[in-house]
Formats: sequence, structure tokens, C-alpha cells
Amino acid sequence: MAVRIRLRRMGARNRPSYRFVVTDSRMPRDGRFIEILGYYSPIDKPAKVEVKEERMYYWLGQGATASDTVNSILKQIGLLRKWEMKKKGEDVSQVALLTQMKDKAKKKKGKKGKAAETAAAAPEPVAPAEKAEEPQAKKEEKEPEPEPAQENKEKDSAEDKEKKEESEPEK
Repeated sequence: MAVRIRLRRMGARNRPSYRFVVTDSRMPRDGRFIEILGYYSPIDKPAKVEVKEERMYYWLGQGATASDTVNSILKQIGLLRKWEMKKKGEDVSQVALLTQMKDKAKKKKGKKGKAAETAAAAPEPVAPAEKAEEPQAKKEEKEPEPEPAQENKEKDSAEDKEKKEESEPEK
């Protein structure tokens, strides 16, 4: 019998909460289980996690494998690191598990959709000869060129001075 540690969905519609359960791998997600090892509440901000640490270590020691999601959560709260230290025989008395998970930053999508994202994400392939020429072209572009607006300002200021001198009567 292959034993898995995985999440069992609980809660109401659009308000999920999960339990960490030990189950036979052939059972459905919310089907029969062997033991409850804790809970995970992703709706709370920050997400809350509670684990029966000793029972989790027991089942990991018995050869139970964690699902990808459970593995990710256990890494984030520090349980897997503590388990590895315990297997090596190191002192784990100073290591504490987190009860809250860090919030992940959500990616904002543009209005154009997925097609534009994939096109923008994939840069056009550049031939090796063109790659070698790019640094030289960039150096040439970096040389500052006088802006026409600055030249015009200088001319305007000179003309303004002349007009002022002409309009002012001499004393």
C-alpha cells in the first residue's frame, strides 16, 4: 500500500480550507483517510498552517510521500528542513516552525491577453554576428548630440537681449 500525505478539501463553496491527511494513494481526494495531520487555511491573510509535527515525522519515517503541494507548504513553514536535520542527528530544539505563510505577489495581466504575453516573453533570436556588433552600435548611440531645442533657446536668449537693449533708452 503506497501511503501519501496530501490535502483534503474542506469548507464551503469559494471558501476552501484543507486538512493534511495520510491516505492510501488509490483513494480519491476527499475519500477515506488514515489520519489527520493538521490543517491549511489559504483564505486567511496571511495563510495559516497548523501541523501535528511528531505525527508528520512518524509518517515521513514510515515512508509516506508528500504530494507536490504538501511538499511546497512544508518547505515554506520549515518542517522539511527540520526533518532533514533530525534525520542527520543534529539538534533541532532551536528550530521553530512557522504558523503563517508569506503572501505571494500576484502577477498582473495586461489587457491584451496571453497571446501578447507569450510574444513579448519570447525574444527574437539574434544571429551571432549581430550580437558582436551590438556593443559598438550602443557606444555610438551614447555620444551626446546637441539638442536643437537647446540651440534655439540660446538664439532666443541672444535675440531677447538685443531687443531689450534697443528698447531701453540710453541714459
